[in-house]
Amino acid sequence: MRKKNNSNESDVIVIGAGSGGLSVGLFLAKVGIKVTMIVKSDKDVGGECLNDGCVPSKALIHVARQMRAAGEAQSFGIKLSGEVDIQKAIGYVHAQQEIIRQHENAEWLIEQGINVVLGEASFAGKKEVAVNGEIFSAKKIILATGSKPRKLKIEGVEKVNYLDNENIFHIKQLPKKLLVVGGGPIGIEIAQAMQRLGSEVTVVEEGNGILTHDHKTLTSILLKRLQDEGIIFHFDVSLQKFSSPIEAVLKKKNGEEFSLSFDAVFVGIGRVLLLEPLQLDKAGIEVKDHKIIVDDQLRTTNKDVMVCGDVAGDLQFSHAAEFHGRIILNNLFSPLNKNLNNDHLSWVTFTDPEIATFGLNEKQLKDRSIKYEKLEQDFSGDDRAVTDNYRYARTILYISKGGFFKKEKILGGTMIAPGAGELIQELILANTLGLSISSIFNKIYPYPVATRINQQLIVRHKQKTLTSGLIKLLHLAFKIFN
Repeated sequence: MRKKNNSNESDVIVIGAGSGGLSVGLFLAKVGIKVTMIVKSDKDVGGECLNDGCVPSKALIHVARQMRAAGEAQSFGIKLSGEVDIQKAIGYVHAQQEIIRQHENAEWLIEQGINVVLGEASFAGKKEVAVNGEIFSAKKIILATGSKPRKLKIEGVEKVNYLDNENIFHIKQLPKKLLVVGGGPIGIEIAQAMQRLGSEVTVVEEGNGILTHDHKTLTSILLKRLQDEGIIFHFDVSLQKFSSPIEAVLKKKNGEEFSLSFDAVFVGIGRVLLLEPLQLDKAGIEVKDHKIIVDDQLRTTNKDVMVCGDVAGDLQFSHAAEFHGRIILNNLFSPLNKNLNNDHLSWVTFTDPEIATFGLNEKQLKDRSIKYEKLEQDFSGDDRAVTDNYRYARTILYISKGGFFKKEKILGGTMIAPGAGELIQELILANTLGLSISSIFNKIYPYPVATRINQQLIVRHKQKTLTSGLIKLLHLAFKIFN
């Protein structure tokens, strides 16, 4: 018989301690709301982002970038030799995780006033959750249980050295030949990092390109640069089976089969939600097509249970989980409820160069019948791009149609460049706040910061307003006043 006592009653139960769960739970505790946070184990605090995702991948990418820079230094006369010590590289990754883990662990959360319960959670009622034989209840429950990497299920998969984001940051040896399955952000980031660390990387993708959610003009630039680094790509192919622990059989669209050899396989084919252990039906929470049914305020069919992060079935980013958290917090405290709106959401693929995208894309603008103008510019004439050797970079912006009394605003855009995720931040701010493009036009940039490229695009657009009539008027004004 499961036990329940008064000490197990809270104002809010948060299930999960990733980006979403932590952002909600910590704020509630800070303002004196009684919070119980349920997480499987102490090592699961921090969620996917800290343990198996954003943090370790970016640390590994940092190491790989140093290797690339060291190799490029040879063109200036420096001679280098040797191979990467993968154990030192992985050791660096873990060390950076531990720095962050100092404020993302059960003991620290308890110090912040949160009641932390370690164990597997499942619903026992509409406002009740069972853990380790005990029942915990609350007025509101936040589901922030994240997602897991989708597993590859084909013949022979049990034979191979199988890697995904849950174990690649613990490898003991660097694979000499790495087969990457999937051309999405995770697969492409890992492919480039491992190639730079010394693996021979081959990427196989069922579609006809990489990063299908980004603009093809930019992804084609990235693809060419990845190929120049030595990564081999096979598109429009399906993985049929593993004929041995070191050989994969693939099929082209025309039916032709071919084989590839490898030492290890990295799989990045998407994410899945693990809903069954939660026993959602006991809380009156409905599921359709393996997704929780959610309204615009992130509430389930049990209005006292809200979802946050990947489990919402929305965009699977750590910052999306934090965004969900802000919506939930607003709606817990305010009668003026906020709805989920992704019109200003952004994302970055942390390859080198990076691709950063934000706001509405061209298809969305057309679908909504929004009048817009497309601005596009490469970096070939940008002084900082010249000095730092990234003239190949490119920006695409969509701005609203202006008028005599109507501001032109940034509706969305995308950029490929080294550090694009940072360069594009002021454009995201303008988009989020609905600022006129004049806010960029009138800004004074120190020369030669890289973000001047944002102003250059706006200046070029503004120059188009210099009609022959306006030019004549300016000539006349010059003569009158001088």
